[in-house]
Amino acid sequence: MRRAAKVDANQAEIIAALRKIGATVQPLHAVGAGCPDLLVGWRGMNSVLELKDGSKPPSARKLTPDQMKWHAEWQGHVAVVETVEQAIEAVMR
Repeated sequence: MRRAAKVDANQAEIIAALRKIGATVQPLHAVGAGCPDLLVGWRGMNSVLELKDGSKPPSARKLTPDQMKWHAEWQGHVAVVETVEQAIEAVMR
C-alpha cells in the first residue's frame, strides 16, 4: 500500500500565485513514481514543476531517486522551483 504523498509547505502559496497570474494548475503530487508536483498551463503552454521547500536544508531539497529517474526520462520542460518567483519565471519562459 502506498503512503500518502507529502505536500511541500510552499505548495499552496505557489499555486495561489500561479492562479493569480491567470495560469491553470493541476496538482500531481499524489501520482507518485517521481512525477513532479504541478502541471501548469499558461498562455497555451504547459510546464511541469517539481516543488522543493527552500526553507529546508539543501540535503532535504535534493531530488529523490524516483524523481531523478523521472526527470532524466522526461522529454518535455520540467523545472525544480523553491519560490513563487522561480515558479512564475519557469512558467513564463
